[in-house]
Amino acid sequence: MLLIAFYIAIAAEAMTAALAAGRRNMDWFGVCLIACVTALGGGTLRDILLDHYPLVWVKNPYVLLLVCGAALATIPLARLVDRLKWPFLLLDALGLVVFTVIGCNIGIEAGVHPIIVIVAGMVTGTAGGILRDVLCNDIPLIFQGELYATVSMITGIVYFAGLGAGVPIDLMVIGSIILGFTLRTLAIAFKWEMPKFVYDRGMRK
Repeated sequence: MLLIAFYIAIAAEAMTAALAAGRRNMDWFGVCLIACVTALGGGTLRDILLDHYPLVWVKNPYVLLLVCGAALATIPLARLVDRLKWPFLLLDALGLVVFTVIGCNIGIEAGVHPIIVIVAGMVTGTAGGILRDVLCNDIPLIFQGELYATVSMITGIVYFAGLGAGVPIDLMVIGSIILGFTLRTLAIAFKWEMPKFVYDRGMRK
């Protein structure tokens, strides 16, 4: 189940990344590159930080074909994909929590400290979007109040704590994904945001 959700998530991430590249008038190579960075960048960065090799797309190159294929398929279907806002937001929410759980599992396998396990999950879930926005010359969305990294962190904490308490892994995978997906969906629907720090040197008391 987790593997199927992973493939669905990276395909959806690739398609939304292709739209971001299209808004910047990138060529087809740029579209594929942005899609790969978005869909696979978080897992790649996690594996490098944890010295976990081979990388997912090196071990399974067909993942690159899936990501690039989804991105290129978005080009003729851009108007349709752009109109399907809510389905892709939901798929993005699913991808966030699925990537988080996978990242936590990699951290657990690596035998790192519990804090690093949670960080590994967050990096897997959020770093791809950050890299996409940076390459597209945008301020990353998760730095603008979006409850994104927070949802990833909560998902990772609940997942790891549940495993530590002896809850069966299958049950924790399902429960954590449902919890994280629900939180992210509610945050989108009700526009929940993190408090922002606004500083202006010209402000007067």
